[in-house]
Amino acid sequence: MRVDDFDFELPEELIALRPARPRDAARMLVIGPEHGALADRGVRDLPDYLREGDLLVFNDTRVIPARLFGTRTRGEAEAKIEALLHKREGGDAWHAFLRPAKRLKPGERIDFAHGLTAIVEERGEGGEALLRFSASGAALDEAIARAGEMPLPPYIARKRPADEADLADYQTLFADELGAVAAPTAGLHFTPELLASVEARGVETVRLTLHVGAGTFLPVAVEDTEAHKMHAEWGEISPEEAQAINAAKARGGRIIPVGTTSMRLLETAADDSGIVHPFRGDTDIFITPGTRIRAVDMLMTNFHLPRSTLFMLVSALRDTDEMKRAYAHAIAARYRFYSYGDTSLIYRSGAV
Repeated sequence: MRVDDFDFELPEELIALRPARPRDAARMLVIGPEHGALADRGVRDLPDYLREGDLLVFNDTRVIPARLFGTRTRGEAEAKIEALLHKREGGDAWHAFLRPAKRLKPGERIDFAHGLTAIVEERGEGGEALLRFSASGAALDEAIARAGEMPLPPYIARKRPADEADLADYQTLFADELGAVAAPTAGLHFTPELLASVEARGVETVRLTLHVGAGTFLPVAVEDTEAHKMHAEWGEISPEEAQAINAAKARGGRIIPVGTTSMRLLETAADDSGIVHPFRGDTDIFITPGTRIRAVDMLMTNFHLPRSTLFMLVSALRDTDEMKRAYAHAIAARYRFYSYGDTSLIYRSGAV
């Protein structure tokens, strides 16, 4: 498929720079189950679309302050370097996107704040590098927390710097496992009150972990989707979580991931019969129209960038033209887009 097939025009003013307050005051566009069916609702209406026995699947990853600013010294010359961490590689190493990358060579050191340093161990394409830090394990986590900034998505960071409000705003209610450099943003809409309302309907919940990487924001730089390579992200579904998911499906409940990250991990771990197996490791699954959806019945997700892998993913649930019409409706109705924006609830084709 051509990447151009997933393009659309989005007015700049619809990109949300702050979340709705309270979180569950955001709007929600319901897409399906009938072909072409759209309903303008609010996040607080979510329980109306759920049934007893359904299962909501949340991602409990926690965003770390993964944007670091440092200095490379070469003789008397200094260069300012920005590093955006995106995937951990052992106790003392992270894959990162460096800017400007051309100023760095393997073996050179970057000095960050509070005495944290890193050696450029490997250089890759597109500004990617492997950094080996002067601290390891929990000590490295603490050093990054002191030296780093919250990694707001580029479409927000271009318009304003991260601030104290983002430290809370850019974490979900379920954030627990350190390791993400981007939030699973559909989960940002949940409050204790909304969660209680969902559970009062007899809906169960389960939490898995997928550490979202900065690769989620990278543009698709090829013309054909077949040529695109996804960045790997680390995830885990425990045996107990897999059992709960399969039990819900066996009793006729619908599996409803909150966010594309949860969906990607479920589909990674599912076999051809839709059974979800325990999983621990990296996934680089790329879901596009034509991909067989094996585990998921519905998806709650925010509105995504044109030409992005995430818009391709939601188009796999329905139909590309139908999703483009739904997004055109959202734009005309002035929904707020992207990480801090409004959300949608999408029925997979054939699901009711």
